[in-house]
Amino acid sequence: MSPDFRFLDMTPQPDVIVAVRLAPPAAQAIALNISFQGIARLKPGVTPAEVHADVERMLAIWRGAWPLSIGLTPEVLESVRIAPVIRPLKDDLVGGVASMLWVLMGAIGAVLLVACANIANLTLVRADARRQEFAVRAALGAVPARIAKELLVESVVIGAAGTVLGLVLAYVGLQGLIAIGPSLPRLQEIAVYPPVLGFTVAVALASTLLFGSITALKVALHIDTPLTGAARGSSASRERNAARNTLVVVQVALALVLVVSAALMIRTFQALRDVDPGFSEPATIQTARIWIPNVLASDPEAYTRMQHEMLDKIDVLPGVASAGFASVLPMESPPISPPILVEGETLAPGGIPPSRSIKFVSPGYFEAMGTRLVAGRDVTWSDIEAGGRVAVISETFARELAAEPAGALGKRIRTMAAPDAWREVIGVVQSVHETGLHEEAPSFVYWPVLVANMYGSPMLGTSAAAFVIRSERAGTASFTEEIRQAIRSVSGSIPITSERTMQDVYSGSLARTSFVLVMLAIAGGMALLLGVIGIYGVLAYVVSHRTREIGIRSALGAKPQELKTMFLLHGLALSAVGVMVGLVVAAALGRAMSSLLFGIEPMDPAAYTGAIVVILVAAALASYLPARRAAKIDPIETLRAE
Repeated sequence: MSPDFRFLDMTPQPDVIVAVRLAPPAAQAIALNISFQGIARLKPGVTPAEVHADVERMLAIWRGAWPLSIGLTPEVLESVRIAPVIRPLKDDLVGGVASMLWVLMGAIGAVLLVACANIANLTLVRADARRQEFAVRAALGAVPARIAKELLVESVVIGAAGTVLGLVLAYVGLQGLIAIGPSLPRLQEIAVYPPVLGFTVAVALASTLLFGSITALKVALHIDTPLTGAARGSSASRERNAARNTLVVVQVALALVLVVSAALMIRTFQALRDVDPGFSEPATIQTARIWIPNVLASDPEAYTRMQHEMLDKIDVLPGVASAGFASVLPMESPPISPPILVEGETLAPGGIPPSRSIKFVSPGYFEAMGTRLVAGRDVTWSDIEAGGRVAVISETFARELAAEPAGALGKRIRTMAAPDAWREVIGVVQSVHETGLHEEAPSFVYWPVLVANMYGSPMLGTSAAAFVIRSERAGTASFTEEIRQAIRSVSGSIPITSERTMQDVYSGSLARTSFVLVMLAIAGGMALLLGVIGIYGVLAYVVSHRTREIGIRSALGAKPQELKTMFLLHGLALSAVGVMVGLVVAAALGRAMSSLLFGIEPMDPAAYTGAIVVILVAAALASYLPARRAAKIDPIETLRAE
């Protein structure tokens, strides 16, 4: 295949691809543990509805043309109601990432709006300070359109410089994004492509023209202000104040929205960290995956013996506290979930029992993982030598069978494909979040790694195994090499992959949440900083233009603390209005973010309270500096200067 070939979002990508080996037609049978996925390129003009109808037609042919697995009847197969699911490949590729990326896109858009409002405010302040200049130029014959054009050109030049600097920062930041990013689809392919570059430049240019024109239009409409109206020390008009105050309110509102979003993700991250995954101290668990080809062991008993021998070699390595292996690790891939029948369970005619997830485990696996034994005992090698007619189940499953986990001990369960192969429940372990921390711990059945009479096979095992080794040396290069040598001492041809700690697996389950948290925290921090700058800039300008008024107030007996409070309350009043507006927007965005949240409500009181406190404290600090400067104005010096 070409070097850039990829299997969707599979991680890691395979080095060798082999053809599927299907059994001869005579040996194939319809079973309920269907494990293949189909992919097809539609002919031009073919609609999904037509594909759905065609596959549905083929399903009827399929049900009547193939033999059924043991324990499966036509009535049961009909009751399953197998139906076509036709969807674009993009849906599988992007999945739930799309909502996350749209939230982040909205956050970055909000930061852009805050920045634009801030710049518009600063340019309004700058233009207000140049009213005397504009009045003189107008008196000398400059038309308003020419002055407005000059201001717009200034905005475009500043915007262009900012765009260039932003693109440089984007290129550098992208490398960090790829380094810290979670398992996003095609993450390594993200780059500043021409369409991205064009979109960014277009947005920057449009923002510059839109917000730059605010100042240009206001100056053009009020260029006929008399020279005396621009005298130094005069108060700004209510209209100019209203425009600046409105922009400050917008900045505070958007900053609150982003800070609330970041706070919700912080609360979600905390809730996920508080979830007991079903295993302990993952940083001390080393994993290594192997696969035994048929050329090395052609039957289940043979490769189970090889796996047992490898486990014995690993068990005696220095520093190993316990070791075991399983067919698949928690949070690694979706588990197989076939129907599991409980002895004595009553089913409707033609019905099937509920699906329960399964995996195959060796003795010592639960001890190595730190998964607590709630009741009963673990699987032993003696159980396996006797045909593996036992099972360990999760606490979630046990509570479906009895009021207390211990009440499930002694009950018998089986698959539908082995009517006479009942297996006794000998143990109950704590429920493990096998499918990720975001998901509820499923009902789970743990079969021994070698079982007799299952799914139509006299003996069934797992040629692929993931070893788990508990040791303080987990994660070190020397320990990984010793495990490798122990495995290859049994067979030098065994491929070994996925050598990582369970901490890596655990962190991977939190990766998307932590990624969104970091991105929203950055966006919220930028918006908060820009909002603070906006409040400070407006109040500092107001103080500078009300110097004469402040001097008169002070001369008439106003105390410095009263002057300081006056300006501080002005800044807090603007912030309070912005907070109220932001709360409405944040409530709407919280509902849109609900798919990204875990363990909290979109209107989480702690997140909203924390965000409001942060915004108001920042606003108070931004207002305090200009207020303190106003309180220090000397009335004598001010009036003498006037």
